[in-house]
Formats: sequence, C-alpha cells, structure tokens
Amino acid sequence: MLTMKKVIYVGSVQKDIQSFPVKARQRMMTALTVISAGVALSPKEFKYMTTVGAGCYELRLKIDRQYRVFYVAKFNEAVYVLHAFVKKTQQTNKKDLDLGVSRYKALLHYRKEKKYDRQD
Repeated sequence: MLTMKKVIYVGSVQKDIQSFPVKARQRMMTALTVISAGVALSPKEFKYMTTVGAGCYELRLKIDRQYRVFYVAKFNEAVYVLHAFVKKTQQTNKKDLDLGVSRYKALLHYRKEKKYDRQD
C-alpha cells in the first residue's frame, strides 16, 4: 500500500494555484499528489533550489506559460508547498525567491515549535 504525505500549503499558495488556468492548475495538483506519494518526477519537471533552502525544490510546468511551485518534501509528516507563481523571465524573480526563503524560514520555525523530528 502506498503511503501518502499530507500536502500543506503555506501562506497564499493554495489561492495562488487556484488562480492558474484550469489545465495548469490540474497538472500542478496532479504533480503535487505524485510528490506526496513519494514518486520521483522527471528531472525536467523539477530543480533543486538551494537558494531557497536545504531540501527545497522548484516544480516546473510549461503549458501556455511557465508555472512554478517551491516545495519541501524531505520531512516525514508532509510536503510543504511554499510558493506558487508564473515565471515571466529566464531568471527567477528576486521577489519570488525572497518569498520562498521567508516561508522556508517560517516553516523551520513552525516545525521547531511543534517539535517535529527532522529528516534530512
């Protein structure tokens, strides 16, 4: 039997994903479900985001535009989705990176307060 982790959306992420066009939203939600089941994605669909934090990845979907999500799946209790956005240039916007970093730090603080065991 496949064990699925909860998917926890940080801040406005769920609302941000809901603002994506239907096809982008459906593919993003499907990909997050696959990730929560512990199934590896194709290397072209994700990128390790050390600039956001250890264990953070960027889910990358191209439909009509470039849709991105920063997520952390290294913890036992859940997959945390930190930020969702539409990428408009080759380089990730500093505002998007800064928001990802801020939410990553808040996540670590939250987990410390809840006394979760870390899995690195």
